[in-house]
Amino acid sequence: MAEATPANATTEQPAPASGGFPPFKVETFPSQLFWLAVTFAFLFVVLWKVAGPRIKGTIAARRDHINTDVAAAETHRKNAEAAAAAYQSALNAARARAQTVADENRKRITDEVERAKAVADDEAMKAAARAEARITAMRTEAKGQIIKAASEAAIEIVSRLTGEKVSAEDAAAALRSGS
Repeated sequence: MAEATPANATTEQPAPASGGFPPFKVETFPSQLFWLAVTFAFLFVVLWKVAGPRIKGTIAARRDHINTDVAAAETHRKNAEAAAAAYQSALNAARARAQTVADENRKRITDEVERAKAVADDEAMKAAARAEARITAMRTEAKGQIIKAASEAAIEIVSRLTGEKVSAEDAAAALRSGS
């Protein structure tokens, strides 16, 4: 009689021991390289067609915004320079008028007696004082306008560059501390 095989015996061969890390197996290199190329190509196309234009658009928008802010600041600077030139022009005109008044008074003074000379001197001094008062008032007004324009420009620049709101008092304080 033939010997019986034990009940727990199998006909399958034991699996060979697989050794090593699967990505390092030489047998899988071609498929790994293929999927690497496919994945790289896909990511390259996505970055090139989707992300690249978005990044370029954002950079262009920021550049345009900054250029607009710089142009506005330049306009404000030119306006301030124009105000300063107008101030100097008004100052020179007032001095010229004061000089003309003084010259006329001197001509009259030489023809009059000592009493008329004293009266003419007094009028010339009053005219000069009025002219200086006007000059001082114009200077104060022009300085206030320049400070106001600079303060508004600073508020606008800070607002556009950083998005933060700066109060007029803070801007004026910054201008005073910077000068």
